[in-house]
Amino acid sequence: MSAPGPGGDAATRLNASAVALDRRALLILGPSGSGKSALALDLMALGAELLADDQVLLSLERGHLVARSHPNIAGRIEARHLGILRLPYCESAEVVLAVDLGQIETHRLPPHRSIDVLGQKVTLLHRPPAGNPASAILHCLRHGRDTP
Repeated sequence: MSAPGPGGDAATRLNASAVALDRRALLILGPSGSGKSALALDLMALGAELLADDQVLLSLERGHLVARSHPNIAGRIEARHLGILRLPYCESAEVVLAVDLGQIETHRLPPHRSIDVLGQKVTLLHRPPAGNPASAILHCLRHGRDTP
């Protein structure tokens, strides 16, 4: 569903989480219970900032896809079996990368994939089949990646 954003451009809300590093945002997608908040917490332990948990507001601003938290839950994240944590957070950042935790990666060297959000193409990763992907995803957010 689209509606006007802060600058009058298109906007939408997703059931997702997001973190930011150097004002570059990672959108974490997946079904309920797939580990969106857990991955966000792992990424924050490595230096990323919380942007949004559970509800991400996305808007198109001057040709850039920008993520924000819903104001009612800004600075809060669910840590399963611990409760709701209050954390410092980033107000907004440009979405440059997305990971879908509901899709398992089957390629050793994945092809380039993207999703369309409000008319903007965003590079899409799938969940690696084993291990904790946080450090590799953080480097991808910071520096990008080469694709075959």
